[in-house]
Amino acid sequence: MQSEMLCEFENLRAKSINLIKSAKEKGRKVVGKYCIYSPMEIVMAAGAIPIPLCSTKQDPIAVAEKVLPRNLCPLIKSSYGYAVSGVCPYFNLSDLLIAETTCDGKKKMYELLSKIKPLHLLQLPQKQDEEALQYWYGEIIKLKDRLEVELNVTITDQDLREAIQLLNEERRSLKDLQDIAKLKPSPISGVDLLMVLYNRGFSIDKEEAVLMVDRLTLELKELYSRGITSFNMKTPRILLTGVPVGIGSHKVVQIIEESGGNVVCFESCGGYKAVYDQVDEGKEPLLAIAEKYLRTPCSCMSPNIARFELVERLVDEFNVDGIVDLTWQACHTYNIESYSLKKYLQGKKNLSFLQIETDYSESDVEQLKVRIEAFLEMISIT
Repeated sequence: MQSEMLCEFENLRAKSINLIKSAKEKGRKVVGKYCIYSPMEIVMAAGAIPIPLCSTKQDPIAVAEKVLPRNLCPLIKSSYGYAVSGVCPYFNLSDLLIAETTCDGKKKMYELLSKIKPLHLLQLPQKQDEEALQYWYGEIIKLKDRLEVELNVTITDQDLREAIQLLNEERRSLKDLQDIAKLKPSPISGVDLLMVLYNRGFSIDKEEAVLMVDRLTLELKELYSRGITSFNMKTPRILLTGVPVGIGSHKVVQIIEESGGNVVCFESCGGYKAVYDQVDEGKEPLLAIAEKYLRTPCSCMSPNIARFELVERLVDEFNVDGIVDLTWQACHTYNIESYSLKKYLQGKKNLSFLQIETDYSESDVEQLKVRIEAFLEMISIT
């Protein structure tokens, strides 16, 4: 990829560590979060720095397995391992953790984390109706109250509205960037797109991050207009759905593209799922925040038809040739839901569908290559 902007994003994560340290020295607080359901608007309104803490690396898993079972989701083990090993600067710099009851493994892991740092647990409902909204609204209010006490601040409605506007703008910029891959052929690889989506989350200056993303989007449009891309009109276009993916846990994305495909859409938490929807700026702020975040179509919800409908929509918008549904080992909600998603899409679309269950390790790379190469070959001849 010839984009000059990509280099800026490659260095963003490392650069942010010193900026966060400097901000803390000046009195700012840092709030770590583990999930898309944690509303960062309230953290921003409190004047704190929100930082993602879900780990995507294999390295800390061995440390975690001294406490956690081996047959547990690698995302949970990796996140816990980084916390207890003391090697994650973002966890070390966090003054408060925000967690949520999305799955059994994570909520029990949070009990252990709460013995290390102050932790606020959001009790997430498992459905998305009016009754659930009222309950979730109460949880959002409790979070605001906890942040005010923990950070010794007062969060006003105006603070919340300004934070909502800023994060809506961030979502707009990230959606615009991802929409670039609707172009055929796409001017950006899935690996590069994932790197940008992952690294920009560590930026403490949201306004600057929005400008950076917008500049990259414009540069990619220019590259496309000049016909500069690593792909061609016959490159199989793949939508990746399922569990969250980041740099370090991107082996499936890398194998797809090394095998001749192009991941043009990430439906998962770090991709389109996080940005396709906005907070309503015309409503009472906390209620609007509660509504937006409860609409998130995660497999922890039952039923979760909104995810099926979103994937169906993205198939058309991104002119997709095949779907890869990625599940981390022991992620039971996504693993079971894969059957229902496949059945739903088979009734709507004539597309190849591949489910992959794996972990963060490299032990199955060769096996995955064989499966993915066969999948792409099947797409190419249909």
